[in-house]
Amino acid sequence: MAMKLADVKKLKVAELRSKLKEVGLDSKGLKTELVDRLWSAVQDGLEEEENTSLHTKQHDSSPISAALTDTAEVRDLAVTDVEVNASCGLREYRDSGTQTESDAAQSAPQHGSECSTKPVRSFQSAEETGGGRGRAFYEFKEEIRYKRAKSPQPPEGRDLSEEWDEDQVHLNPPDSHLHFELSSDGCCGKPRFWNQFPSLWSGCRLSHGVLQGNVGFEVRLERKLLNTQPEEQEDMETYGVRVGWSVVEDSLLLGEDGLSFAYDGRGMKVSGGKEEEFGEVLSEGDIIGCYASFSKDGSVQLSFHKNGRFMGVAFSFSTSLLESHPLFPHVLCKSCSLRILLDPSAPPWYPSPAGFTPIAALPAAQRLQSTLSPSTRAECEVLLMVGFPGSGKTHWARTHIRQHPEKHYRLLGTEELLRCVISDGQRDIRLRQASHCLTELIKLAAQTSGNYILDQNNILFSARRHKLQLFSGFRRKVVVVFPSADEWKKRLMLHQTSEGEQIPQTALLKLQVSCTLPEEQSDLTEEVQYVELPQEQAQTLLQEYKDCARRLLPPVPTQKKQPRMYKKRPYPPGPPPPAPLKFSWAGRNEWNDQTRFSLQPWSQPSSYVSKPSDLHSKHTPGYCGDKNKN
Repeated sequence: MAMKLADVKKLKVAELRSKLKEVGLDSKGLKTELVDRLWSAVQDGLEEEENTSLHTKQHDSSPISAALTDTAEVRDLAVTDVEVNASCGLREYRDSGTQTESDAAQSAPQHGSECSTKPVRSFQSAEETGGGRGRAFYEFKEEIRYKRAKSPQPPEGRDLSEEWDEDQVHLNPPDSHLHFELSSDGCCGKPRFWNQFPSLWSGCRLSHGVLQGNVGFEVRLERKLLNTQPEEQEDMETYGVRVGWSVVEDSLLLGEDGLSFAYDGRGMKVSGGKEEEFGEVLSEGDIIGCYASFSKDGSVQLSFHKNGRFMGVAFSFSTSLLESHPLFPHVLCKSCSLRILLDPSAPPWYPSPAGFTPIAALPAAQRLQSTLSPSTRAECEVLLMVGFPGSGKTHWARTHIRQHPEKHYRLLGTEELLRCVISDGQRDIRLRQASHCLTELIKLAAQTSGNYILDQNNILFSARRHKLQLFSGFRRKVVVVFPSADEWKKRLMLHQTSEGEQIPQTALLKLQVSCTLPEEQSDLTEEVQYVELPQEQAQTLLQEYKDCARRLLPPVPTQKKQPRMYKKRPYPPGPPPPAPLKFSWAGRNEWNDQTRFSLQPWSQPSSYVSKPSDLHSKHTPGYCGDKNKN
């Protein structure tokens, strides 16, 4: 399907739909959408042809080509064997190679141990995702768009944090996913990208938690949000909801960590990633009551109600397991909107069990408030990661987050978004959706208080400049992860083996050719930190990568310019110019202009016209007088 963009645009709608059906793509939509879809398929086919042609051009002198060759030898290793037999050191090394961990539990290790070899269910395993282009391919396509993007407008000089009453219980924006959209009253919420990324789960905790007494809260499943994505139509689980309790130290994926307890709308209870049948299936309009009972003997019981009916005690454990960490009400939803009853003066939707008090009506002395976020841009911080795929950016970022828990960093990255996907699906589709949504999240983060780490390649100068300009007023720091050639080779092998996806060779070589390493710029950054190789050695190694990549990449075809046919210069905008005057000799004794003026033919006496020069009389248009006249 070697076609040019101009050829694709010339096709009719019926022809576009026919060709899309041939390649197995959706054929619905307007012509512009069909053209974009078919052109993307054409480009994908060209990428595959370039990848196959590169196999014959690789040689052992290239560090990256050696890594790609060695990866094929270990590709047959089972991913499950790597995960089960991994020791603490191997797991940590794998994290550095994969940039982001797919296991939900690895972001928050179990209490009392630095590393746990217990297998934990991941949101998307390698078997479920299958092979694909990898996030490097889609991230690079997103970065290229910044080359033509306009410079962002300077931020307004206002505080970023919203003003909330400290004693008011509400959904807490700093303790929520950035893609969780809150209402102005702090009682409602829904996924921000429910239409663009329908399978994305978004969660939020309340601003206050408890460690004593009998407390509860009610949540109503307001309505389902139906998406229009064709690839999502076959998904049986069009929406989802989880409600329950968790500690602040655990992730916002309710039910996926050890101290995170959820009632799932599919009629299950979930904790630590383990699902068990419990209760009933939830539907639109149902009200879930969540109740926590702290007894004096040191035990905690978590029970749930559906529309006022008791579903049973779902979880029971000792308070020592919490280690003095309060439990916070927590909601998690996908493609639906939720409302929590947080008005202390309003009557409950359904009567609470005897002895239980709504958390919004609880005395302030019995509630514990969550940590507040920075209120001004000068107090906020952003770290911009820079490095090749598989270099270890996310491992460094996660380690930095664990070492500085007081800063409450938010990690913004493609794989971080994919961790919020529970349903199965094609990884390529998920990566494309995540990369598009991440661009919008970065813009939103620049207008929201907090500390952020941007976990992307960020190898193009235009992309780094645009993002840093967005965060003007923040404390901006660039962290470069550039390992040695041998170290990157090992990490890249582990990345491709454990993740089960092959990074396109052409995309990887283009990354090397286009890469530029950052330098300190007072107008954009306060600090540039090279965490592995120093800047001089990194620049030297990058130049070697570039020279080798240019030899391996196929030459860019140059189109010969067609000889331009002579064309009259177009007239400037405005009314058309007047037609030129055309005169013709109609006979011996008269002039005739029938194109511009309707002049009647005239004649002179034959005796007056003695020679041709006498024809230029004062009656002739354009006559300027007798030149011989004194």
